[in-house]
Amino acid sequence: MKWKEEYKSFLWILGFFVFAYFLPIEEETFKGAVNEALVLAKWYAQEHVILCLIPAFFIAGVIAVFVSQGSVIKYFGAKARKWVAYTVAALSGTILAVCSCTILPLFSSIYKRGAGLGPAVAFLYSGPAINILAIILTARVLGFEMGMARIIGAVSFSVIIGMVMAYIYRKEEKVKEAVQLGVPDIPEQRPIWQIAIHLFIMVAILVFANWGKSDDLSGFWYFMFASKWFITSVFSIGFALSLLFILKANKVRVIIGSILVAIVSVILYDNPIIGFIAGIIATSVILGLEKDESNEWLGESWGFAKEIMPLLGAGVLVAGFLLGSQENPNGIIPNEWIVAMVGGNSLWSNLFASVAGAFMYFATLTEIPILQGLLASGMGKGPALALLLAGPALSLPNMLVIRSVMGTQKTVVYVSLVIVMATMSGLVYGTLF
Repeated sequence: MKWKEEYKSFLWILGFFVFAYFLPIEEETFKGAVNEALVLAKWYAQEHVILCLIPAFFIAGVIAVFVSQGSVIKYFGAKARKWVAYTVAALSGTILAVCSCTILPLFSSIYKRGAGLGPAVAFLYSGPAINILAIILTARVLGFEMGMARIIGAVSFSVIIGMVMAYIYRKEEKVKEAVQLGVPDIPEQRPIWQIAIHLFIMVAILVFANWGKSDDLSGFWYFMFASKWFITSVFSIGFALSLLFILKANKVRVIIGSILVAIVSVILYDNPIIGFIAGIIATSVILGLEKDESNEWLGESWGFAKEIMPLLGAGVLVAGFLLGSQENPNGIIPNEWIVAMVGGNSLWSNLFASVAGAFMYFATLTEIPILQGLLASGMGKGPALALLLAGPALSLPNMLVIRSVMGTQKTVVYVSLVIVMATMSGLVYGTLF
């Protein structure tokens, strides 16, 4: 008998027994935390999975199948100029209006295709952190200085953290670079500009379908929000044309699928998400019936979903249990404790804000009203910036998935760098303002 293995089994059983035996289900605080975990999970499923994650999985699938490893290496790997790789990675967030979870399949895709650790990590941080919509809203709601501090901090963070990660793991990166430099340039099966157009259309659908509501009832931002589904529909037509003329999908299937989606969208125009779901189903069926790269695209997208979704689901439940939901941020750790810990501008208050922000889950733009309430409750400006720089780019679900992609050690180093830099930035900002 292998006693070592038996001890592991015994400890797992014993641990679960002790956990169940002492479970404080009669405590109101515990019941409330469990309820908030389920509330956050329900909100996440309703508001985030369909419009954000599923399109992101399809985009990641395109990168995995249609963007060759040579192209990724050319722009993000050993063959790329460092300033080009870091610039593209750092500024990607101005295009992608995504949160810390939606960026994960995109990061996983380019990293597995051969992107260098530094540029890949810069992309991972910048995607949710440099969201142009969030920065504009930050300046309008929390003040111009806070908005400027956020964009300066986020852009510099992405580059610095990426470069530090690349330096720490330079030996591994040199081995990867040596392998990549020995790989000959393989001609693209189709022009890169065609794939760029296809990706642009899909990213536009992702961005406009998730366009946030403006507080103003007039002006450009309100117009964009009011027109979001019309704009999304226009890009959806472009997506169908891209399937036809770029990916050469079966014309009859694409036309029939497009007509059916259009009919559903017109009949149920008051509930555009139904039309969006119909589009996802039609795309999946069309790709599933193909026998070439398009079918492989669906398989890769499903692979990302299968790998990432369980970890995200578990992370959302734990985050909700600990810190509460969007509407009621009172989990097992009371919100009053957090507010009490982040007043003033001490090193501790900035560190606590960074750590709390790193483990909390913020959907795109939701960090701003939450911070507005915390500032009104006595939160210092320094800790507020620290939370802004750490929170949107990280979350507990985000960390679990990153660990599955690049390992525990690199994940711990990455998270620590974000927390330390956010803490220092908050301390400096709080002293100046």
